[in-house]
Amino acid sequence: MLLDLYGKYRHKLCCIVYGIYVYIGIYNFCYKMNFHFRGLIAPVFTPFKKNMEINLDIIDNYSQFLLRSGIKGVLVNGTTGEGPSLSKEERKIVAEKWKVSVSSTNQHLMVQVGGAPLPDVIDLAKHAEQIGVDSLLCLPELYFKPKSIEELIHYLKVIGSSAPNTPLLYYHIPSFSNVHLNMKHLMKAIVDVVPTFCGIKFTSTCLDEGHSAHQVYDGNYPVFLGADNVLAGAFTLGFDSAIATTLNILPQLSIDILNAINISDLKKARDRQEKLNTIIEIITQNGDWVPTMKCAMNLLTPINVGEVRNPLSNLEQNHVEEMQKKLVLLDV
Repeated sequence: MLLDLYGKYRHKLCCIVYGIYVYIGIYNFCYKMNFHFRGLIAPVFTPFKKNMEINLDIIDNYSQFLLRSGIKGVLVNGTTGEGPSLSKEERKIVAEKWKVSVSSTNQHLMVQVGGAPLPDVIDLAKHAEQIGVDSLLCLPELYFKPKSIEELIHYLKVIGSSAPNTPLLYYHIPSFSNVHLNMKHLMKAIVDVVPTFCGIKFTSTCLDEGHSAHQVYDGNYPVFLGADNVLAGAFTLGFDSAIATTLNILPQLSIDILNAINISDLKKARDRQEKLNTIIEIITQNGDWVPTMKCAMNLLTPINVGEVRNPLSNLEQNHVEEMQKKLVLLDV
């Protein structure tokens, strides 16, 4: 009788056992790597003095400002932080300063190590682990770009093995990197190959792709949305985390969007998203993303992060004044 039942339900039992095995494996891995962060991370600007040297002196105030604004994590040396425009040594110095600052605020510290020659990326990953950051984020190779999921995984495996005790996330930003690989396929293939892999920063408005990647392991491997203008839609789909530039400047709007979705107040979420998008449109009207956002940070917050470095172009003064007038009219 028991043998007959086993034979009849063998396939279902095997599927259940396998599912439990996979779940326990994921849980144990995440526990071992100590990557439990979910929520909102601000990709911080790198502050510069007028002579374009890094202004380390304001970082303590910067971290405190973000904490008071409800932000419990920071990403250092990313796109917003002009990481690829910094030397390797500068990137280390910035990471070290933020490590000191977050030791008092208890914010999650994620450091982006990619966007440099591979030996430098490896060195930056090792350094980040040595100083005790909470997680790593890594761009793909930007010159010899990966043409397949397998090539990308090979690259990330090299980086992961350089910092074997630190959670690693992949930075998907095809509009900048021009690497157009499907993140659902990456999520499926990488987990068994790169032991430190823990998730993806998904800077794209292709929410169907991001959602599919997020669902591969039922959200156990987080997908952080990096597109400020579709937060409400993403959170409605089930995203629970984001790394968005405007969290530096107008964090309450994104916090309101996430909280509204969590209590199914779709109207409030839509209203806040529309307001955020209107502000983004004003800010970015006369320039590229990072220079305009950096300018807005200086106008709307007590933290002056200075101007952008070459090769980025700063706004003309008349455009700064135009932005300020429109933001005042909008009562920002």
